[in-house]
Amino acid sequence: MNAPTVITAPAITPARFPIRLERSWRPWLRLWGVRPENAYIDLGDGRLDARFGWSTLATDLSNIEDYRITGPYRWWSAIGVRRSVRNGDASFCGTARGGVCLRFRDPVPWARIFHPPALTVTPEDLDGFVAALEEHRISGRDERRARR
Repeated sequence: MNAPTVITAPAITPARFPIRLERSWRPWLRLWGVRPENAYIDLGDGRLDARFGWSTLATDLSNIEDYRITGPYRWWSAIGVRRSVRNGDASFCGTARGGVCLRFRDPVPWARIFHPPALTVTPEDLDGFVAALEEHRISGRDERRARR
């Protein structure tokens, strides 16, 4: 008698995506404890772990509804650790060039008192980060504005 064939999903290698830190903003980003070695997004083992200086946010990949590529942004509305007054989204941004907004199914605890429904990050390798999300079966769309 033959043993049943077991089909498993291919293993997805965990990946780290550094957050882009514009050189001109690095002194200002130090106010949040941000340095190149502690500004990144990890994808793997069914989790997303984002760190930006002293701020961290983590959730299961299954909690990510979708993504949107957005930007460019105005520097005063993007750079640093932020929470949107309008919709409560969190941002870990080191550039105003553009980034990825990850929308959550359920809000995620952050900074002990907030529960943002989304997180915007600015990975150095935006295309690679989006490809990794797609590899994890997280879909999205590109909503970048043309620079005027």
